[in-house]
Amino acid sequence: MSSGNGEGAFKRPRPASPGDGFHTPEKRVSVCRAPDPCGSHPRDWGIEQVCEFLRSSGFEDPELLRCFRGKLFNKIWNGQLNLYLITFRTGVRQNLLNCLSKLGQRHVDIMKVFNDPIHGHIEMHPLLVRIIDTPQFQRLRYIKQLGGTYYVFPGASHNRFEHSLGVGYLAGRLIRALQKRQPELDINQRDILCVQIAGLCHDLGHGPFSHMYDGRFIPRVCPGTAWKHEDASVKMFEHLIDSNDLRPVLKYYGLKPDEDIDFIKEQIAGPIKTEKNSSSWPYRGRPEEKGFLYEIVANKTSGIDVDKWDYFARDCHHLGIQNNFDYVRFIKFARVCEFEGKKHICTRDKEVGNLYDMFHTRNCLHRRAYQHKISNIIETMITDALLKANPHIIIKGSGGEEYNIATAREDMEAYTKLTDEIFLRILHSDEPNLEEAREILCKIERRDLYKYLGQTQPQEGTGNYKEIAKSQPSTLSHKPGLKPEDFIVDVINMDYGMKKKNPVNNVRFYCKSDLNKAFRISKEQVSKLLPEKFEEQQIRVYCKTADEETICDARKYFVQWCIDNNFTKPQVRKEGPEWKREASCACPAGSGGERHRERERSKGGRGVGGNTLHASQ
Repeated sequence: MSSGNGEGAFKRPRPASPGDGFHTPEKRVSVCRAPDPCGSHPRDWGIEQVCEFLRSSGFEDPELLRCFRGKLFNKIWNGQLNLYLITFRTGVRQNLLNCLSKLGQRHVDIMKVFNDPIHGHIEMHPLLVRIIDTPQFQRLRYIKQLGGTYYVFPGASHNRFEHSLGVGYLAGRLIRALQKRQPELDINQRDILCVQIAGLCHDLGHGPFSHMYDGRFIPRVCPGTAWKHEDASVKMFEHLIDSNDLRPVLKYYGLKPDEDIDFIKEQIAGPIKTEKNSSSWPYRGRPEEKGFLYEIVANKTSGIDVDKWDYFARDCHHLGIQNNFDYVRFIKFARVCEFEGKKHICTRDKEVGNLYDMFHTRNCLHRRAYQHKISNIIETMITDALLKANPHIIIKGSGGEEYNIATAREDMEAYTKLTDEIFLRILHSDEPNLEEAREILCKIERRDLYKYLGQTQPQEGTGNYKEIAKSQPSTLSHKPGLKPEDFIVDVINMDYGMKKKNPVNNVRFYCKSDLNKAFRISKEQVSKLLPEKFEEQQIRVYCKTADEETICDARKYFVQWCIDNNFTKPQVRKEGPEWKREASCACPAGSGGERHRERERSKGGRGVGGNTLHASQ
């Protein structure tokens, strides 16, 4: 028992761990401390730097230093040094090995652990952590992964930040699996870090509410522009590196900034367009024999990449939808094979059915969540609010230049400040010139949304259906309550990720009897139950007015518009005073019911007892 004054039984001092040579806590902690990124790594030291370190550590024997200036210098880090020190006394040899061991320990790359709800505890290299801990990357915490979908699926509150961490982690898992499985690929630490950085930074260029900004807002404020968020991701990555002075940090961890920054940007947005590009191999970051590295983060060939794997798992988790694709199994079977003179990431032939399931999962997510009609209505309303607020919002950029919501993407300092926060900035403002935008956002808060009129599809052989769909009615004189500007037409593409093409046709497979021979598998070799077509269009029409009679007239006009333009008969929601009066008519069994249904058919309807699809809000 110890007394209250702290005195008690004698305790022996705890010795240092045997053989570690660190006799004080300070020395032990200093070894674990992350290296100074401004210094140079011992592996990059020259001969004289190594000799100076040995002299300062007490090894002043001229013969020893002469040996290090000769054949021993190149043996320090390859584990063979002990074999070349046999001519020295045992004590000297052991002390020298301990000293060099401590030098290596002082520069161990300490990994940081993140607890991710999807992938569990994931480790990040300190270089990745330096990139994560920048304002440009932290900005992703304030951009919803699924934009307006959060207003329909309350669990979809996740942001681009955690998705980017997941993609960086999965990129590391896949490339390390290939490195371990196929040493002949000569995948090195530089390649691994560059691929992981590309995974981390591939979404840096997203604007407010993710795809709403580049898919809805920018096309309306700047019609005809070819701007994509991948372009902004490349510019934001450059801004991140330069504004945080990370080039020396990249070099410290073994990267070659000029070459590797190009490699990272090419993985995000494709080849850098220059006059010097070779027609046979357009990339500058890595040679053609390492072309498979470009298929990990954003696979332009088949669409099978770690970006999809993470958002499948993460979005399904937050949406409450079952994810049927197992990326762990794909990694187990991933292998690089040569096909038509180029190296590609391939998978086992027996996995072809699972890949069709993966693309079907993508299509289901779009149908059930990403293109949910109420999500799209809300994103349309947010877009309308941003359009009205755009001339009146000022965002300061580099050099004090002023930008608005649309032009902020031209200056990365201004763009760093543009996030989902713009919604609350408008909603809580009291500026008179933001009143119209504020009222639209208030309607979203009150769930007073634009009304869904119905959905249709273009018939086979319909000409330029997009132009037809987006054209507003020229006259509505017979319906005085309707105005052309009240209608909103939303054209939605549903596909397997490559427009009309079957993405699995671009996947290469191998069989277990020949691990190095790659081949294609046609759809006919898999199943007769697979899709005949891989793309379809849906055309949805909304109306801004809230008057029930006007909505009823708008729905009838929409039905006639579809007939006139060779679109399928729309699925419409029957409501409003006129529909209610018709539905209230009694339909007794027998001839009365038949007469009522015949009357409905003559009007172009399906009847009360028909198979009408009622879309719910």
